[in-house]
Amino acid sequence: MASPAPLVASISHQMVALQTLQLLQQEWGWGDGPSAPGSPRGPDHVPVAQARRPGQMRTRRGLGRGVAGARSSPEAGGLRGAEGGAELLPFPRDRGPCTLARMAMRSALARVVDSTSELVSVEQTLLGPLQQERPFPIHLKDSVEFRNICSHLALQIEGQQFDRDLNAAHQCLKTIVKKLIQSLANLPSDAHVVACASLRQILQNLPDV
Repeated sequence: MASPAPLVASISHQMVALQTLQLLQQEWGWGDGPSAPGSPRGPDHVPVAQARRPGQMRTRRGLGRGVAGARSSPEAGGLRGAEGGAELLPFPRDRGPCTLARMAMRSALARVVDSTSELVSVEQTLLGPLQQERPFPIHLKDSVEFRNICSHLALQIEGQQFDRDLNAAHQCLKTIVKKLIQSLANLPSDAHVVACASLRQILQNLPDV
């Protein structure tokens, strides 16, 4: 029986990325509940930690460190990571008018969040049992990169760098899904067909941008 360790590690990195993105949605007021526009939630949605109070500063996860990070009081001028990272700015609460560009950014972020949640669900419910029955390649470094991109994205304030990081997260997530489909291609069985169909459905929610 094959070891599920690489897949478990990959899922862990993706869940950290997902929680980071969900927190970002909440801070923008874009993901506070199941009915939030542009951010549908399914029954297998991976929960994020409870949203902080309105006056609280942003807390960010250190790059490459998963959920490691240090909290700061609302009176502090900034935040520093557990490893002594750069000072972070408080999140701007005055977001201004809802422009077309902001609506597009909101939609793109929602697609990445929803697709990541779906991917984690497919990996846990379909790929986990398959990996134990018959091994297939898991490209762990892609999930690590995805987690790091999302962590860097969460450090940005709205602007060109935010857009670049969001696009990079989108493309990296597509790469993860495509490589999983390729890994399953040489393992013909009904279970693998179902898993591949589910992964292709995720790709349909991630069109080129």
